[in-house]
Amino acid sequence: MKMMRIAAAICLVIAWLPVQAETPEEKGLKIATESKARDKGWGDSAAEMTMILRNKNGNESVRKVRSRSLEVEGDGDKGLTIFDEPFDVKGTAFLSFTHPLKDDEQWMYLPALKRVKRISSSNKSGPFMGSEFAFEDLTSFEIPKYKYKYLGDTSLDGDDAFKVEMFPQYRRSGYTRLVAWIDKSEYRIRKVDYFDRKNDPLKTLTYADYKLYKDKHWRAHTMTMVNHQTGKETVLSYSNYQFDNGFTDADFNRNTLKRAR
Repeated sequence: MKMMRIAAAICLVIAWLPVQAETPEEKGLKIATESKARDKGWGDSAAEMTMILRNKNGNESVRKVRSRSLEVEGDGDKGLTIFDEPFDVKGTAFLSFTHPLKDDEQWMYLPALKRVKRISSSNKSGPFMGSEFAFEDLTSFEIPKYKYKYLGDTSLDGDDAFKVEMFPQYRRSGYTRLVAWIDKSEYRIRKVDYFDRKNDPLKTLTYADYKLYKDKHWRAHTMTMVNHQTGKETVLSYSNYQFDNGFTDADFNRNTLKRAR
């Protein structure tokens, strides 16, 4: 009986012990991890894309592009982008291998020169094909590439969302930090603010027109990147998403880059 009373007393003390609160860093990582986990298992995909470059005066130039992606188990995704129009960029192809920890690998095939050019890791903050997207913006989202901090709950377009700060951990990033809005319902990234090396506001990326594929995988069909410092913006409009194309590593290497059509 005495032992039972002691055990009950111990349980009562444990019940009243304060529960250690989750830190903002732990919660931020938890949210990002859940967002990544919900999109695993898509395999491969292909899509058509229209890229609209718009200057601060509203003048536009339009490009027609095709994209292909391959999910890689235990590593970052592989991506291939092929330009079809206009004539001056036709045949240009971009290949990207994302890695969680080591430097990403990227190559560009330039048909005018008939050669493949490797994109230096020191140039990852440079603009991609004259757009407001940098080369580093074109890699897949991998958890170890950032450190995280939960900033609080918020709302975006009437939807409840988490606000998470992300600090790049890879070398030569053009950003000191990013602030992401991730909706609570599906853990989709809805908006990202980018801050330059001086920690000044640089760009905002907005994701819209999400559609569900394979009953699990959400894809934004419109991505708009606005540069607050130049007044320029780039709009990517996706269509004709296709999954389970049977792509393999052989479809994403330097040897096939020149033949990408």
